[in-house]
Amino acid sequence: MKLNELRDNPGATKKRMRIGRGPGSGKGKTGGRGIKGQKSRSGVAINGYEGGQMPLYQRLPKRGFNKPNRKAFAVVNLGLIQKFVEAGKLDAANVTEDTLVSCGLVRRKLDGVRILAKGEITAKITATVTGASAQAVKAVEAAGGSLTVTGAATKEAADA
Repeated sequence: MKLNELRDNPGATKKRMRIGRGPGSGKGKTGGRGIKGQKSRSGVAINGYEGGQMPLYQRLPKRGFNKPNRKAFAVVNLGLIQKFVEAGKLDAANVTEDTLVSCGLVRRKLDGVRILAKGEITAKITATVTGASAQAVKAVEAAGGSLTVTGAATKEAADA
C-alpha cells in the first residue's frame, strides 16, 4: 500500500448539497425554501417569533427573585477534606481557604469557602473558613478539631 492509494471506505463521506444550482441538482430554483413569504427571503431571523401570537417565553409564568448581589461560596464537604488529609495533600493543623485552593480541593475561593457536613471526618483539623453548616461544626468538634467561621455566614446566624 502506498500513500497515493489511501482513501476512505466506500460510503464514509458524502458530498455536500449544492443549493440553487439548477433543476437537476434536486435543490434548484427556490433552494428548498418553498415559494414567497418571509422565510424564503434572505437575511430573516425570527427566532422566538410566533407571528403576532404571544410567544411561549412570555406566556409561561415567572417565579422567584434573583438577588443581584448574592454571594457565591465554593463548597467543600468534610469527607473530601478527610481524603486529602489522609493522602497527605492537606495539612490538618492549618486548613484555610488559601490552603484548600493550593492543594486543589477548591478551584476558586469566589466570595469565600463554605464547609458542609457530607462525609465522615476523623482527622483533628483546625480550619478557618468564611462559612460552615452547623452540622459540619459539630462533626469537626466531635473529632477533636476546631472550625472557626468568619464572614457573612456568622452575621446571618446571629440575626436568626
